[in-house]
Amino acid sequence: MTPRTKEQNEEIRLRRLAQIRKAAADVFLNKGPLLEIRDVAVQAGLGYGTVYHYYSNKSDLLHDLLWDALERSGGWLEAPLKAPLKVPRASASGEAPAGGHFSLAAAADTGNPAAADSHSGSRETAAAAELGPAAAASVRLLQLWAEDHALYLLHKLAGEGFAPLPEARSSLLSAAFRREVLVPLAALLETGRAADGAAASGGNAAEPPYRLERAEMLLAALVGCAALSLRRGKLHEEARDIALFLKL
Repeated sequence: MTPRTKEQNEEIRLRRLAQIRKAAADVFLNKGPLLEIRDVAVQAGLGYGTVYHYYSNKSDLLHDLLWDALERSGGWLEAPLKAPLKVPRASASGEAPAGGHFSLAAAADTGNPAAADSHSGSRETAAAAELGPAAAASVRLLQLWAEDHALYLLHKLAGEGFAPLPEARSSLLSAAFRREVLVPLAALLETGRAADGAAASGGNAAEPPYRLERAEMLLAALVGCAALSLRRGKLHEEARDIALFLKL
């Protein structure tokens, strides 16, 4: 039997990391901080020793899972209804993720109830094109959450200050989330408000203040509204209804 090349071994490593993180996100949604490495192994369909080889404790696993999700969180504001989900690198355990590109979609299915749901969003995407920019971006974000539970977990825990992580790690992640997610979202929301105000006043409205609070409140509302739909595996088809319910 021909030995595997270094590239093949790296591909296997990245595939396994993606599989483990995907399973961990699903388990965390149900068990929260009570998650154990053994639970992740069962969800991923892997041996306990295999998962433990990559992650010996759940803090490191959650840390890498969230950083990895943060890397995938960009782009949905710039092209919320057109761009497919971009999945950059899957990182090894540590303070800063590292590794090669690998798609979560290529990881083995671990029983995610949204798997079938993730293929039913094209009709919702077309309908969302008629919405305003904030609503359209929100619909796209909800759809991404249906496809990738780690992204939902990232936004949910961001609203809690990443409390399950040690302070040194949570502060770094909070700062990065603010820079990569909150600031661009706040800019989009304020641009929309400025356009609405200018239209209402004949184009002479002053630009509204730039506030991160509106972005934080919007994400918190989306997280709360998405929870039930996500558990039922219907987040894709109910994404537009959620945006309309929130009057975005």
